Amino acid sequence: MSDEETKTLDRPAADRATVATPHATARPTWLGPVLIVGIVLAALNLRPAITSLGALFEETRTGLGMSGTVAGLITSVPALCFAVFGVTAPRLSRRFGPVAVVCAGMAAVAAGLLIRPFADGAAGFLAASALSLAGIALTNVLLPVIVKRYFPDRVGTMTGLYSMALAAGTSLAAAATVPLTDALGGSWRTGLLMWASLAVVAVLLWLPIARAARRADRAAAAAGSGASAALRTDAGPRVARSRTAWALACYFGLQATGAYITMGWLPQIFRDAGVSASTAGVLLAVTMVMGVPLAFVIPGLAGRMRNQGAIAVTLGVFGLIGYLGLYFAPAAGAWAWALLLGVSNCAFPLVITMIGLRAKSPAGVVKLSAFAQSTGYLISIPGPLVIGTLYQHSGGWDLPLALMAGLLVPQIALGVLAGRDRTIEDECGVRD
Repeated sequence: MSDEETKTLDRPAADRATVATPHATARPTWLGPVLIVGIVLAALNLRPAITSLGALFEETRTGLGMSGTVAGLITSVPALCFAVFGVTAPRLSRRFGPVAVVCAGMAAVAAGLLIRPFADGAAGFLAASALSLAGIALTNVLLPVIVKRYFPDRVGTMTGLYSMALAAGTSLAAAATVPLTDALGGSWRTGLLMWASLAVVAVLLWLPIARAARRADRAAAAAGSGASAALRTDAGPRVARSRTAWALACYFGLQATGAYITMGWLPQIFRDAGVSASTAGVLLAVTMVMGVPLAFVIPGLAGRMRNQGAIAVTLGVFGLIGYLGLYFAPAAGAWAWALLLGVSNCAFPLVITMIGLRAKSPAGVVKLSAFAQSTGYLISIPGPLVIGTLYQHSGGWDLPLALMAGLLVPQIALGVLAGRDRTIEDECGVRD
């Protein structure tokens, strides 16, 4: 074995992926910096369509005359759309390229947000929401691919950057929608419509990015360079045969379950413990805001480690302590439990980083990202509904909290499996 080969094997997974991922040629010098801004803008748009509706849900439901069944359907649509439309991302990426698909995804987000405030009925509102969610689903899957392809030596840093932007967009829409709606006249339609402007700005930036990326891909293919092989997304491994891929998918599903349960039920848990409604809302905001700084720190740390299992264990233990605190002293330690659960919910940027590290090529990342996220979101769908049913039939939070804590045990175990220093290509017998 040569000295160079020995040095390569001694590098951590993130660096070995860099060696295995050639850079595309013929890219304009401005593309990299502008693409960073584009990634941040895209990430900012990945949750306001959901959290802005949550803030005005009662007004929207009344204004459109929604039945309880339809209202319940709308609350379960995001995870379903993420699972269904996320599956289509690899095929679309293979046909048009990941940058073009993200650009189209941002256009779908903007179109849906522009249309739905003018819907006259629940069916039209649901269709417009599904259009936005489809765009979000595609972008969810393909942002890790774009990071791997254009920033292979900075997977952790770039993942942290857009994870932080995603958390910021989530918190901003949740906190600012109602005050801005009141300031603009109080109409729920105006309150929902204003978030379309952020998506339109993202589309305007992604259009030149998509054109430049397309020209660079054509130039690389025409030159017959080694980079053209890296641009293909149809030569990746069969991810369903990889135990690491399944561990990532199930870990993604359980962390998403915990996040959706927290967002949906944490204020009610505090209110039932005697905390005022306004304070319960602030406590939820504290939990969500924790994701902003940690979403940047955790991916950078994970990218420098060979094995990310220790981070998964640490986040899981924070969650266990938080749930135990809610079980025994929900009101007395409310602020501490909110902080602990906020840290635990940062399993999302961790799993997104691991998706980028567990595959050697953009082809592998796009397939692994689609598989892990689509399967994971399907796993997450029943969680909030089951917790609500247990709460209703048991008359309290003891049983639901026990289940929520119990789910963290397999989540920790799966995080350890997913964090091992190996790639899906190695497991599936795919050669470099």
